[in-house]
Amino acid sequence: MRQSLLYISILLTALLFACSESFTDLRDGHSYDIVQIGSQTWMAENLNYEIEGSACPEGDKRNCSKYGRLYTWKAAQKACPEGWHLPDRADFEQLISAAGGTEVAGNALKSTSGWFKKGNGSDEFGFNALPAGYRLGGSESAPGKFDGIGGYAHLWTASETPDGLAHYLLLDFSTKAAKISAFGKDEARSVRCVK
Repeated sequence: MRQSLLYISILLTALLFACSESFTDLRDGHSYDIVQIGSQTWMAENLNYEIEGSACPEGDKRNCSKYGRLYTWKAAQKACPEGWHLPDRADFEQLISAAGGTEVAGNALKSTSGWFKKGNGSDEFGFNALPAGYRLGGSESAPGKFDGIGGYAHLWTASETPDGLAHYLLLDFSTKAAKISAFGKDEARSVRCVK
C-alpha cells in the first residue's frame, strides 16, 4: 500500500511537470507560461512586449513585471509574437465555455491572489488572470488616467463592434462571471495571446 501511494505521488508530480510548459518570445527573450484549456493553447501571463502604444500599468515599470503591459487596440493588433495571435471574440467565447460558462468562468480564470475584497478566483485552469486595470485614453506624450489595478482584468480581442468600438474580455473582482464588453480603441488594456 505504501509503495502504491509513493508510485501515485511520483506519477502525479511527473504529470504536473509534463503539463507545465513555457514559450520564449524571441523578440526580447521574455519567457511566458502557457496553458491548454479545452482545445486552445493560451499564454498564462499577460503579454509584456514593449511596442509603441503600450505602457506599464500606472506608468510604473515594476508593474510590467507583475501585470504585463497595457496596449491600445491598434498596438494590440501587432503585439503577439509569431505563431500566436490576438484572440477574437469567438476565441474568448470558446474559453468562457471551456471554463464553465459566463456565470462562473471569471472565478475559474482569475488568479488566486491580488484581487480586491476577496475577489480572488480559483484559477482552476492555470490561466492566472491578474487585475492589471486599464488606462483611459491619452497619448504616449500625455498618457490618460490609469485605473483598476486590483479590481479588473480587461483583455483585448481582435474583434470590433459595428459602431467602431473594440471587444474585450472583462473579469471583475466583484463577480464570478466573465463577460465580453466593448470600449474605445484608444483605451489601453492587457493582451493575452492564443496559439
